[in-house]
Amino acid sequence: MASSPGNRDSLAARIPSSCPGDIRPILSAAWSHDLQALKPLLDEPGKANAQEPTTRETPLHAAIRSCGPSSSSTVTPEDMEKAKAVVAEIFLWGGIWNDVDDKNETPGCVALRLGLRDLYDMCVAAGMRAEMLFGILDGYEELDSGDETMDEVEDEEQVRTEGKDGGANSAAEVETGNGVAEALDDEMDVKEFEKALVAVAANAHASVPSVLTDEHVVTSDDYLASGLTYDPKKLVDDAGNGVMMAWETDIMRRSAISLLSDEAPELVHTAGTGINAPETTAPSMPEDVDMSSLPKGKRILNIGFGMGIIDSVFASTKPSKHHIIEAHPAVLSYINTSPESKYGPSWVDAAEIHGANKVWSGRWQDICPKLLADGEVYDAIYFDTFGEDYSQLKLFFTEYIPGLLDMDGKFGFFNGLGADRKICYDVYQKVAEMHLTDAGMDVEWQQIDVDMKNMGEDGMGEWEGVVRRYWTLDSKFSIKTI
Repeated sequence: MASSPGNRDSLAARIPSSCPGDIRPILSAAWSHDLQALKPLLDEPGKANAQEPTTRETPLHAAIRSCGPSSSSTVTPEDMEKAKAVVAEIFLWGGIWNDVDDKNETPGCVALRLGLRDLYDMCVAAGMRAEMLFGILDGYEELDSGDETMDEVEDEEQVRTEGKDGGANSAAEVETGNGVAEALDDEMDVKEFEKALVAVAANAHASVPSVLTDEHVVTSDDYLASGLTYDPKKLVDDAGNGVMMAWETDIMRRSAISLLSDEAPELVHTAGTGINAPETTAPSMPEDVDMSSLPKGKRILNIGFGMGIIDSVFASTKPSKHHIIEAHPAVLSYINTSPESKYGPSWVDAAEIHGANKVWSGRWQDICPKLLADGEVYDAIYFDTFGEDYSQLKLFFTEYIPGLLDMDGKFGFFNGLGADRKICYDVYQKVAEMHLTDAGMDVEWQQIDVDMKNMGEDGMGEWEGVVRRYWTLDSKFSIKTI
């Protein structure tokens, strides 16, 4: 394995001599990719997630880190296959994809930094399975079936199950929909299937880890109760959290063009996305798109006004209907009373048809049922709220998009899910795509470059006056449906 004594990734640095005797053997076996030695050590609840007390190294971290950089000539294809087998085994026993070490790196972060694409993809896949299952289990009520089988399984923190060939396929395929069918088709009996669910559920102990501390976590209720401050470059709450910022303008503009164009643009990839970038690239959307060439008369719904960036783009195309949903009292006050606002009462009254221009005051969860009841339908819908987690976004596109979006319409959202950690971003891209597909939508991603020149340091450049960077990646995905 690639390791040198002075290296932050060396064996001595990550598994020091002070490592407890009950943890050292499993970390050492994972580090050396000794699958035969590792298997019996995992046969105990919690061992797949054992952590060295000082470095917080887990078996997953060790198995990935010991490979060294992908550029190292010491790692042979055979070594990589052994590493993949060990990583798969640890995940099968409930290894947690998003545990962080003392450097605030998940196993996937280590793989990304070292350029180990295959291992990184395995971590993303494990994260997707865990988050999908987490969502399923979170949505179910506990039922008393009178069957002791599940009670027995729930008493076990971690369990392992093998397919009929003794391989790692069964639990790895337990997801939802087709994944469940595949597991059952593999001739698992009921108890084995339940064990597989428990093993995968162990991966879902935390959703989208990030660099956030407790004081930075903002809920929707917190946000709506907070005061807001506008300036030309940003909108921030009382705590200094960036609600919307001017650097997002190009993203909003490109998203609007994608949503309003009659011709669906091809899937666009740009460079600078790390090891998960596609093999080929295509040109991104040109900067000099003539907005006047976009179709006029579209019916548009935007959820979350903020600084009004995307609404300005929408308005420039002269839509036949332009509705905005906004919940924050301070934003509503800005819309209706600020001299800088273009969406106050005069904008509402200027519509040729009564109600064509409208700002709905309130939470979208309360407004959208009214829109459905009124039979409102839109050609383009954009979603960009603040202080809400993924469950609310999923609720919107599964419960409301089917009724509000025209059959030929397009839906997009500001994709900042896990945007301060690339693996979380990649996991939630896949999770969102699966849920959107389940909701009956065709999905295309457009990858947009984000200029990080003035965005690399907290409190500096674009982040001056903002408590934390909510975007740290080199590129962004925006989503649309057609």
